[in-house]
Amino acid sequence: MTAIRLLVGLGNPGPRYQDTRHNVGAAFVGRLAQRLQISLKPENRFKGDMGRGQIGGHDLRLLIPTTFMNLSGDCVGAVARFYQIAAEEILVAYDEMAFEPGVVKLKTGGGANGHNGIASVIEGLGNVRDFHRLRIGVGHPGSKDQVTAYLTSVRMPEKERELVRDACDFPQSTLETLIGGDMARAMNIIHAPPPEPQPPGKQGT
Repeated sequence: MTAIRLLVGLGNPGPRYQDTRHNVGAAFVGRLAQRLQISLKPENRFKGDMGRGQIGGHDLRLLIPTTFMNLSGDCVGAVARFYQIAAEEILVAYDEMAFEPGVVKLKTGGGANGHNGIASVIEGLGNVRDFHRLRIGVGHPGSKDQVTAYLTSVRMPEKERELVRDACDFPQSTLETLIGGDMARAMNIIHAPPPEPQPPGKQGT
């Protein structure tokens, strides 16, 4: 197993894009930084906000590129080269239209599947694709013509944002498994269906 040394959250910079669906990856890393009390500070040489901390004894850098989404690889590639972080030591969190809000899935390697941020990260890493991906469901507008506005111009409804937050609020043990690099186990935990609700009067029986 290879531990994760760099966790990246993709999004677009500035208040205009805050709470849009395209920024759920950046929001995930921002919330995680608060939870772990890791201060994210501007690193102009890397074009991103970055902090460093520990999870389960593993040294981890959190990174939110401050470039636009389609230039995310400029930031990720620069950080990876400077700190000599291999692709398999990187986890990138981003929005995934193939899943509904509240669904989060892990994946290792593969193509960009039309996601400009992932395409840029692949390019920034020298066309190496073996990094891990945390795909955060945001749903699909139903029409290809509406995708850009759906992702970048429309504020995500509060109910959907709550579903995303709840799905990404991993228990500490799950975070440690994920950052520790046990991707098979992390996938089993994260991909498991939620427990069926107990009928009234059946709890504790």
